[in-house]
Amino acid sequence: MLPYLIMLVFCGIPLFFLELSFGQFASQGCLGVWKISPMFKGVGYGMMVVSTYIGIYYNVVICISFYYFFMSMTDVLPWTYCNNPWNTPACVGVMDAANRTLANATGVLQGVAEVVVNRTKRTSPSEEYWKHYVLKISDDIGNFGEVRLPLLGCLALSWVVVFLCLIKGVKSSGKWEKVLDAKVWGDAASQIFYSLGCAWGGLITMASYNKFHNNCFRDSIIISITNCATSVYAGFVIFSILGFMAHTLNVPVSEVADHGPGLAFVAYPEFCLLETLVTAVVDEIGTDWIIKNKPVVTLGVAVIGFTLGVPLTTQAGIYWLLLMDNYAASFSLVIISCIMCICVMYIYGHKDYFKDVEMMLGFPPPLFFRFILIFTVIQYKPITYNDYVTFREASHKWGPALREHRTGRYAPMSSVQGSNQGSSNTQNTPDPVAL
Repeated sequence: MLPYLIMLVFCGIPLFFLELSFGQFASQGCLGVWKISPMFKGVGYGMMVVSTYIGIYYNVVICISFYYFFMSMTDVLPWTYCNNPWNTPACVGVMDAANRTLANATGVLQGVAEVVVNRTKRTSPSEEYWKHYVLKISDDIGNFGEVRLPLLGCLALSWVVVFLCLIKGVKSSGKWEKVLDAKVWGDAASQIFYSLGCAWGGLITMASYNKFHNNCFRDSIIISITNCATSVYAGFVIFSILGFMAHTLNVPVSEVADHGPGLAFVAYPEFCLLETLVTAVVDEIGTDWIIKNKPVVTLGVAVIGFTLGVPLTTQAGIYWLLLMDNYAASFSLVIISCIMCICVMYIYGHKDYFKDVEMMLGFPPPLFFRFILIFTVIQYKPITYNDYVTFREASHKWGPALREHRTGRYAPMSSVQGSNQGSSNTQNTPDPVAL
Protein backbone atom coordinates (compact mmCIF):
# COMPACT_ATOMS: atom_id res chain seq x y z
CA MET A 1 0.00 0.00 0.00
CA LEU A 2 2.76 2.46 0.93
CA PRO A 3 4.72 2.04 -2.35
CA TYR A 4 1.44 2.37 -4.27
CA LEU A 5 0.52 5.67 -2.58
CA ILE A 6 4.05 7.08 -2.95
CA MET A 7 4.10 6.19 -6.64
CA LEU A 8 0.68 7.80 -7.04
CA VAL A 9 1.84 11.12 -5.55
CA PHE A 10 5.30 11.33 -7.09
CA CYS A 11 4.70 9.60 -10.45
CA GLY A 12 1.05 8.97 -11.22
CA ILE A 13 -0.55 12.39 -10.72
CA PRO A 14 2.31 14.48 -12.23
CA LEU A 15 2.56 12.27 -15.32
CA PHE A 16 -1.22 12.16 -15.66
CA PHE A 17 -1.23 15.97 -15.68
CA LEU A 18 1.72 16.09 -18.08
CA GLU A 19 -0.07 13.92 -20.65
CA LEU A 20 -3.39 15.76 -20.28
CA SER A 21 -1.76 19.17 -20.73
CA PHE A 22 0.41 17.82 -23.57
CA GLY A 23 -2.55 16.58 -25.61
CA GLN A 24 -4.88 19.47 -24.73
CA PHE A 25 -2.35 22.15 -25.69
CA ALA A 26 -1.66 20.75 -29.16
CA SER A 27 -5.10 19.16 -29.81
CA GLN A 28 -3.29 16.22 -31.40
CA GLY A 29 -3.15 12.47 -30.81
CA CYS A 30 -0.21 10.41 -29.56
CA LEU A 31 1.63 10.82 -32.90
CA GLY A 32 0.73 14.40 -33.80
CA VAL A 33 1.97 15.84 -30.49
CA TRP A 34 5.53 14.90 -31.35
CA LYS A 35 5.79 17.88 -33.62
CA ILE A 36 7.27 19.26 -30.42
CA SER A 37 10.38 17.24 -31.28
CA PRO A 38 10.07 14.95 -34.33
CA MET A 39 13.12 12.89 -33.35
CA PHE A 40 11.08 11.52 -30.43
CA LYS A 41 8.13 10.46 -32.57
CA GLY A 42 9.11 6.86 -31.89
CA VAL A 43 7.65 7.36 -28.41
CA GLY A 44 4.27 7.90 -30.07
CA TYR A 45 4.68 4.70 -32.05
CA GLY A 46 5.62 2.94 -28.82
CA MET A 47 2.37 4.17 -27.28
CA MET A 48 0.48 2.80 -30.30
CA VAL A 49 2.15 -0.61 -29.94
CA VAL A 50 1.32 -0.76 -26.24
CA SER A 51 -2.26 0.30 -26.90
CA THR A 52 -2.55 -2.37 -29.60
CA TYR A 53 -1.36 -5.14 -27.29
CA ILE A 54 -3.55 -3.99 -24.42
CA GLY A 55 -6.56 -3.48 -26.69
CA ILE A 56 -6.27 -7.04 -28.00
CA TYR A 57 -6.08 -8.85 -24.68
CA TYR A 58 -8.13 -6.45 -22.55
CA ASN A 59 -11.15 -6.99 -24.76
CA VAL A 60 -10.72 -10.70 -24.06
CA VAL A 61 -11.01 -9.87 -20.35
CA ILE A 62 -14.16 -7.88 -21.16
CA CYS A 63 -15.56 -10.81 -23.14
CA ILE A 64 -15.05 -13.11 -20.15
CA SER A 65 -16.99 -10.61 -18.06
CA PHE A 66 -19.81 -10.81 -20.60
CA TYR A 67 -19.63 -14.61 -20.41
CA TYR A 68 -19.96 -14.64 -16.61
CA PHE A 69 -22.80 -12.12 -16.85
CA PHE A 70 -24.79 -14.41 -19.15
CA MET A 71 -23.97 -17.58 -17.20
CA SER A 72 -25.15 -15.97 -13.95
CA MET A 73 -28.72 -15.76 -15.29
CA THR A 74 -29.70 -19.02 -13.59
CA ASP A 75 -31.37 -20.02 -10.33
CA VAL A 76 -28.19 -21.71 -9.11
CA LEU A 77 -24.81 -20.38 -10.18
CA PRO A 78 -22.81 -23.12 -11.92
CA TRP A 79 -19.73 -22.40 -9.79
CA THR A 80 -21.53 -22.86 -6.47
CA TYR A 81 -21.23 -26.62 -5.84
CA CYS A 82 -18.71 -29.38 -6.48
CA ASN A 83 -21.18 -31.86 -8.02
CA ASN A 84 -20.62 -30.87 -11.64
CA PRO A 85 -19.03 -33.06 -14.34
CA TRP A 86 -15.93 -30.83 -14.50
CA ASN A 87 -15.19 -30.94 -10.76
CA THR A 88 -12.36 -32.99 -9.26
CA PRO A 89 -12.13 -34.85 -5.93
CA ALA A 90 -10.02 -31.95 -4.59
CA CYS A 91 -12.96 -29.55 -4.89
CA VAL A 92 -14.24 -28.10 -1.59
CA GLY A 93 -17.19 -25.72 -1.64
CA VAL A 94 -18.54 -23.54 1.15
CA MET A 95 -22.13 -24.36 0.18
CA ASP A 96 -21.33 -28.07 0.11
CA ALA A 97 -20.05 -27.84 3.69
CA ALA A 98 -23.20 -25.96 4.72
CA ASN A 99 -25.42 -28.68 3.26
CA ARG A 100 -23.44 -31.36 5.06
CA THR A 101 -23.91 -29.41 8.28
CA LEU A 102 -27.64 -29.53 7.92
CA ALA A 103 -27.52 -33.23 7.12
CA ASN A 104 -25.01 -34.54 9.59
CA ALA A 105 -23.05 -32.37 12.04
CA THR A 106 -20.85 -35.28 13.06
CA GLY A 107 -19.87 -35.89 9.46
CA VAL A 108 -18.86 -32.28 9.12
CA LEU A 109 -16.57 -32.49 12.14
CA GLN A 110 -14.94 -35.59 10.73
CA GLY A 111 -14.60 -33.89 7.35
CA VAL A 112 -12.95 -30.84 8.94
CA ALA A 113 -10.54 -33.05 10.85
CA GLU A 114 -9.71 -34.85 7.62
CA VAL A 115 -9.03 -31.53 5.86
CA VAL A 116 -6.73 -30.39 8.67
CA VAL A 117 -4.77 -33.63 8.58
CA ASN A 118 -4.69 -33.89 4.81
CA ARG A 119 -2.26 -31.29 3.47
CA THR A 120 -3.28 -31.87 -0.14
CA LYS A 121 -4.19 -28.60 -1.84
CA ARG A 122 -7.92 -28.04 -2.08
CA THR A 123 -9.60 -26.07 -4.84
CA SER A 124 -12.81 -24.07 -4.88
CA PRO A 125 -15.78 -24.66 -7.22
CA SER A 126 -15.22 -21.25 -8.82
CA GLU A 127 -11.58 -22.04 -9.61
CA GLU A 128 -12.44 -25.38 -11.16
CA TYR A 129 -15.29 -23.81 -13.12
CA TRP A 130 -12.86 -21.20 -14.43
CA LYS A 131 -10.10 -23.63 -15.40
CA HIS A 132 -11.96 -26.78 -16.42
CA TYR A 133 -15.17 -25.39 -17.91
CA VAL A 134 -14.72 -21.78 -19.05
CA LEU A 135 -11.16 -22.12 -20.34
CA LYS A 136 -10.79 -25.90 -20.65
CA ILE A 137 -7.17 -24.93 -20.19
CA SER A 138 -4.53 -26.95 -22.02
CA ASP A 139 -1.30 -28.24 -20.52
CA ASP A 140 1.06 -26.16 -22.66
CA ILE A 141 1.25 -22.72 -24.30
CA GLY A 142 1.82 -24.37 -27.68
CA ASN A 143 -1.19 -26.66 -27.37
CA PHE A 144 -3.94 -24.33 -28.61
CA GLY A 145 -6.63 -27.00 -28.69
CA GLU A 146 -10.04 -25.75 -29.77
CA VAL A 147 -11.49 -22.27 -29.95
CA ARG A 148 -13.94 -21.81 -27.08
CA LEU A 149 -17.00 -20.78 -29.08
CA PRO A 150 -18.86 -19.15 -26.13
CA LEU A 151 -15.81 -16.92 -25.49
CA LEU A 152 -15.48 -16.19 -29.20
CA GLY A 153 -19.09 -15.01 -29.34
CA CYS A 154 -18.60 -12.81 -26.29
CA LEU A 155 -15.40 -11.41 -27.82
CA ALA A 156 -17.33 -10.42 -30.93
CA LEU A 157 -19.96 -8.78 -28.70
CA SER A 158 -17.34 -6.79 -26.78
CA TRP A 159 -15.80 -5.44 -30.00
CA VAL A 160 -19.25 -4.53 -31.33
CA VAL A 161 -19.96 -2.57 -28.14
CA VAL A 162 -16.62 -0.73 -28.40
CA PHE A 163 -17.24 0.08 -32.06
CA LEU A 164 -20.75 1.39 -31.41
CA CYS A 165 -19.41 3.60 -28.61
CA LEU A 166 -16.82 5.17 -30.92
CA ILE A 167 -18.57 5.13 -34.30
CA LYS A 168 -19.31 8.86 -34.05
CA GLY A 169 -16.14 9.80 -32.20
CA VAL A 170 -15.32 10.51 -28.59
CA LYS A 171 -18.63 12.21 -27.77
CA SER A 172 -20.45 8.89 -28.23
CA SER A 173 -18.20 7.18 -26.22
CA GLY A 174 1.64 -6.11 3.10
CA LYS A 175 4.15 -6.21 5.60
CA TRP A 176 6.63 -3.38 6.25
CA GLU A 177 9.69 -5.36 5.23
CA LYS A 178 8.20 -5.59 1.74
CA VAL A 179 8.92 -1.86 1.37
CA LEU A 180 12.61 -2.76 0.93
CA ASP A 181 11.82 -5.17 -1.91
CA ALA A 182 12.59 -3.56 -5.28
CA LYS A 183 10.00 -5.75 -7.00
CA VAL A 184 7.27 -4.26 -4.80
CA TRP A 185 8.20 -0.76 -5.95
CA GLY A 186 8.35 -1.93 -9.55
CA ASP A 187 4.92 -3.54 -9.24
CA ALA A 188 3.54 -0.41 -7.58
CA ALA A 189 4.87 1.80 -10.38
CA SER A 190 3.52 -0.54 -13.06
CA GLN A 191 0.12 -0.66 -11.37
CA ILE A 192 -0.07 3.14 -11.14
CA PHE A 193 0.87 3.53 -14.80
CA TYR A 194 -1.56 0.79 -15.82
CA SER A 195 -4.53 1.94 -13.76
CA LEU A 196 -4.15 5.62 -14.70
CA GLY A 197 -3.45 4.85 -18.35
CA CYS A 198 -0.12 6.68 -18.45
CA ALA A 199 2.05 6.05 -21.56
CA TRP A 200 -0.77 4.33 -23.47
CA GLY A 201 -1.39 7.38 -25.61
CA GLY A 202 -5.04 7.38 -24.56
CA LEU A 203 -4.70 10.33 -22.19
CA ILE A 204 -3.06 12.46 -24.87
CA THR A 205 -5.69 11.42 -27.40
CA MET A 206 -8.68 12.12 -25.18
CA ALA A 207 -7.20 15.39 -23.88
CA SER A 208 -6.79 16.57 -27.48
CA TYR A 209 -10.60 16.84 -27.66
CA ASN A 210 -10.75 19.17 -24.63
CA LYS A 211 -11.36 22.87 -24.95
CA PHE A 212 -8.07 24.74 -25.02
CA HIS A 213 -8.63 26.50 -21.67
CA ASN A 214 -10.08 23.46 -19.86
CA ASN A 215 -8.67 23.09 -16.33
CA CYS A 216 -6.82 19.82 -16.88
CA PHE A 217 -4.87 20.33 -13.63
CA ARG A 218 -8.10 19.99 -11.65
CA ASP A 219 -9.12 17.01 -13.77
CA SER A 220 -5.82 15.22 -13.15
CA ILE A 221 -6.11 15.59 -9.37
CA ILE A 222 -9.75 14.44 -9.20
CA ILE A 223 -9.37 11.52 -11.60
CA SER A 224 -6.12 10.23 -10.08
CA ILE A 225 -7.38 10.29 -6.49
CA THR A 226 -10.73 8.76 -7.47
CA ASN A 227 -8.96 6.03 -9.41
CA CYS A 228 -6.69 5.27 -6.46
CA ALA A 229 -9.61 5.16 -4.03
CA THR A 230 -11.49 2.79 -6.35
CA SER A 231 -8.45 0.52 -6.63
CA VAL A 232 -8.04 0.41 -2.85
CA TYR A 233 -11.74 -0.37 -2.40
CA ALA A 234 -11.56 -3.14 -5.02
CA GLY A 235 -8.50 -4.52 -3.24
CA PHE A 236 -10.37 -4.72 0.06
CA VAL A 237 -13.26 -6.49 -1.66
CA ILE A 238 -11.26 -9.08 -3.55
CA PHE A 239 -8.74 -9.86 -0.80
CA SER A 240 -11.43 -10.20 1.85
CA ILE A 241 -13.06 -12.85 -0.36
CA LEU A 242 -9.71 -14.51 -1.01
CA GLY A 243 -9.00 -14.56 2.73
CA PHE A 244 -12.33 -16.23 3.43
CA MET A 245 -11.68 -18.78 0.68
CA ALA A 246 -8.20 -19.47 2.04
CA HIS A 247 -9.66 -20.07 5.50
CA THR A 248 -12.31 -22.43 4.08
CA LEU A 249 -9.82 -24.37 1.95
CA ASN A 250 -7.17 -24.36 4.70
CA VAL A 251 -4.48 -23.05 2.34
CA PRO A 252 -2.40 -19.84 2.19
CA VAL A 253 -3.96 -16.89 0.39
CA SER A 254 -1.28 -17.10 -2.31
CA GLU A 255 -2.54 -20.58 -3.25
CA VAL A 256 -6.23 -19.75 -3.52
CA ALA A 257 -6.00 -18.55 -7.12
CA ASP A 258 -3.37 -17.92 -9.74
CA HIS A 259 -2.30 -14.39 -10.62
CA GLY A 260 -3.56 -12.62 -13.70
CA PRO A 261 -7.12 -12.03 -14.92
CA GLY A 262 -8.22 -15.37 -13.51
CA LEU A 263 -7.95 -13.85 -10.04
CA ALA A 264 -11.01 -11.69 -10.66
CA PHE A 265 -13.08 -14.56 -12.03
CA VAL A 266 -12.21 -16.83 -9.14
CA ALA A 267 -12.91 -14.25 -6.43
CA TYR A 268 -15.71 -12.37 -8.23
CA PRO A 269 -16.51 -12.20 -11.93
CA GLU A 270 -14.38 -8.48 -12.92
CA PHE A 271 -12.53 2.42 -24.83
CA CYS A 272 -10.11 4.60 -25.14
CA LEU A 273 -7.51 2.23 -26.64
CA LEU A 274 -9.35 1.87 -29.93
CA GLU A 275 -9.81 5.64 -30.17
CA THR A 276 -6.07 6.08 -29.57
CA LEU A 277 -5.21 3.91 -32.57
CA VAL A 278 -7.87 5.42 -34.82
CA THR A 279 -6.91 9.01 -33.97
CA ALA A 280 -3.22 8.23 -34.53
CA VAL A 281 -3.98 6.76 -37.96
CA VAL A 282 -6.22 9.68 -38.95
CA ASP A 283 -3.71 12.31 -37.71
CA GLU A 284 -0.76 10.59 -39.38
CA ILE A 285 -2.31 9.99 -42.81
CA GLY A 286 -4.55 13.05 -42.72
CA THR A 287 -6.11 12.68 -46.18
CA ASP A 288 -9.59 14.05 -46.84
CA TRP A 289 -10.94 10.54 -47.37
CA ILE A 290 -9.55 9.29 -44.06
CA ILE A 291 -10.95 12.28 -42.16
CA LYS A 292 -14.40 12.02 -43.73
CA ASN A 293 -14.58 8.22 -43.31
CA LYS A 294 -13.29 7.89 -39.76
CA PRO A 295 -16.10 5.39 -38.86
CA VAL A 296 -14.76 3.10 -41.61
CA VAL A 297 -11.28 3.33 -40.09
CA THR A 298 -12.77 2.56 -36.67
CA LEU A 299 -14.55 -0.49 -38.07
CA GLY A 300 -11.37 -1.69 -39.76
CA VAL A 301 -9.34 -1.39 -36.55
CA ALA A 302 -12.10 -3.18 -34.59
CA VAL A 303 -12.19 -6.08 -37.07
CA ILE A 304 -8.40 -6.41 -36.98
CA GLY A 305 -8.46 -6.31 -33.15
CA PHE A 306 -11.14 -9.01 -33.03
CA THR A 307 -9.17 -11.23 -35.44
CA LEU A 308 -5.96 -10.87 -33.44
CA GLY A 309 -7.89 -11.71 -30.26
CA VAL A 310 -9.25 -15.03 -31.56
CA PRO A 311 -6.13 -17.05 -30.48
CA LEU A 312 -6.71 -15.82 -26.92
CA THR A 313 -10.08 -17.63 -26.86
CA THR A 314 -8.44 -21.03 -27.43
CA GLN A 315 -7.59 -23.49 -24.67
CA ALA A 316 -4.07 -22.05 -24.48
CA GLY A 317 -5.28 -18.46 -24.74
CA ILE A 318 -4.82 -17.69 -21.05
CA TYR A 319 -1.07 -18.38 -21.35
CA TRP A 320 -0.73 -15.88 -24.20
CA LEU A 321 -2.88 -13.35 -22.39
CA LEU A 322 -0.61 -13.48 -19.34
CA LEU A 323 2.46 -13.25 -21.60
CA MET A 324 1.14 -10.09 -23.25
CA ASP A 325 0.04 -8.61 -19.93
CA ASN A 326 3.39 -9.12 -18.23
CA TYR A 327 5.66 -7.99 -21.05
CA ALA A 328 3.60 -5.51 -23.07
CA ALA A 329 1.86 -3.48 -20.41
CA SER A 330 4.07 -3.42 -17.34
CA PHE A 331 7.51 -1.85 -17.16
CA SER A 332 7.35 -0.73 -20.79
CA LEU A 333 4.89 1.95 -19.65
CA VAL A 334 7.46 3.27 -17.18
CA ILE A 335 10.14 3.42 -19.89
CA ILE A 336 7.88 5.28 -22.34
CA SER A 337 6.91 7.80 -19.66
CA CYS A 338 10.55 8.40 -18.73
CA ILE A 339 11.48 9.11 -22.36
CA MET A 340 8.49 11.44 -22.69
CA CYS A 341 9.62 13.36 -19.58
CA ILE A 342 13.14 13.65 -20.98
CA CYS A 343 11.81 15.08 -24.24
CA VAL A 344 9.43 17.60 -22.69
CA MET A 345 11.63 18.64 -19.76
CA TYR A 346 15.11 18.43 -21.31
CA ILE A 347 14.73 18.88 -25.05
CA TYR A 348 11.72 21.18 -25.28
CA GLY A 349 12.57 22.81 -21.98
CA HIS A 350 10.69 22.88 -18.69
CA LYS A 351 10.46 26.69 -18.70
CA ASP A 352 8.77 26.74 -22.09
CA TYR A 353 6.46 23.92 -21.02
CA PHE A 354 5.41 25.82 -17.88
CA LYS A 355 4.78 28.94 -20.00
CA ASP A 356 2.56 26.89 -22.32
CA VAL A 357 0.58 25.54 -19.38
CA GLU A 358 0.17 29.04 -17.95
CA MET A 359 -1.04 30.35 -21.31
CA MET A 360 -3.56 27.51 -21.52
CA LEU A 361 -4.83 27.40 -17.92
CA GLY A 362 -4.23 30.98 -16.83
CA PHE A 363 -1.89 29.89 -14.03
CA PRO A 364 1.42 28.00 -13.91
CA PRO A 365 1.69 24.45 -12.48
CA PRO A 366 2.01 24.42 -8.67
CA LEU A 367 5.51 24.45 -7.22
CA PHE A 368 5.15 20.82 -6.09
CA PHE A 369 4.47 19.70 -9.66
CA ARG A 370 7.37 21.73 -10.99
CA PHE A 371 9.76 20.12 -8.51
CA ILE A 372 8.66 16.59 -9.43
CA LEU A 373 8.60 17.12 -13.18
CA ILE A 374 11.96 18.82 -13.55
CA PHE A 375 13.90 17.09 -10.70
CA THR A 376 17.36 16.85 -12.38
CA VAL A 377 16.86 19.30 -15.21
CA ILE A 378 17.62 22.42 -13.17
CA GLN A 379 21.23 22.44 -14.37
CA TYR A 380 20.28 21.69 -17.95
CA LYS A 381 21.52 24.02 -20.70
CA PRO A 382 20.56 23.71 -24.35
CA ILE A 383 23.11 22.32 -26.79
CA THR A 384 24.74 25.05 -28.87
CA TYR A 385 26.96 25.10 -31.94
CA ASN A 386 28.38 28.52 -32.80
CA ASP A 387 25.28 30.76 -32.53
CA TYR A 388 22.76 28.00 -33.19
CA VAL A 389 20.75 26.70 -30.25
CA THR A 390 19.50 23.16 -30.82
CA PHE A 391 16.19 21.77 -29.61
CA ARG A 392 15.28 24.98 -27.85
CA GLU A 393 12.94 27.21 -29.81
CA ALA A 394 9.42 26.09 -30.54
CA SER A 395 8.89 24.94 -34.11
CA HIS A 396 6.29 26.59 -36.34
CA LYS A 397 4.72 23.12 -36.56
CA TRP A 398 4.25 22.98 -32.80
CA GLY A 399 1.72 24.83 -30.67
CA PRO A 400 -2.03 25.29 -30.24
CA ALA A 401 -4.05 23.91 -33.14
CA LEU A 402 -6.42 26.89 -33.50
CA ARG A 403 -5.06 30.28 -34.59
CA GLU A 404 -7.02 32.22 -31.95
CA HIS A 405 -5.03 30.39 -29.27
CA ARG A 406 -1.66 31.21 -30.86
CA THR A 407 -0.74 34.15 -28.65
CA GLY A 408 2.48 35.29 -27.01
CA ARG A 409 5.53 33.56 -28.44
CA TYR A 410 3.29 31.64 -30.85
CA ALA A 411 1.88 34.83 -32.46
CA PRO A 412 4.73 35.23 -35.01
CA MET A 413 4.25 31.59 -36.00
CA SER A 414 0.57 32.25 -36.58
CA SER A 415 1.51 35.08 -38.96
CA VAL A 416 3.98 32.83 -40.78
CA GLN A 417 1.36 30.11 -40.99
CA GLY A 418 -1.19 32.60 -42.34
CA SER A 419 1.19 33.87 -45.02
CA ASN A 420 2.04 30.31 -45.98
CA GLN A 421 -1.63 29.52 -46.30
CA GLY A 422 -2.11 32.64 -48.46
CA SER A 423 0.68 31.57 -50.79
CA SER A 424 -0.71 28.05 -50.84
CA ASN A 425 -4.15 29.32 -51.85
CA THR A 426 -2.52 31.37 -54.62
CA GLN A 427 -0.58 28.40 -55.91
CA ASN A 428 -3.40 25.91 -55.23
CA THR A 429 -1.07 23.75 -53.16
CA PRO A 430 -1.76 22.42 -49.63
CA ASP A 431 -0.20 24.11 -46.61
CA PRO A 432 2.65 21.85 -45.42
CA VAL A 433 2.66 23.13 -41.84
CA ALA A 434 -1.00 23.54 -40.98
CA LEU A 435 -1.98 21.59 -37.91
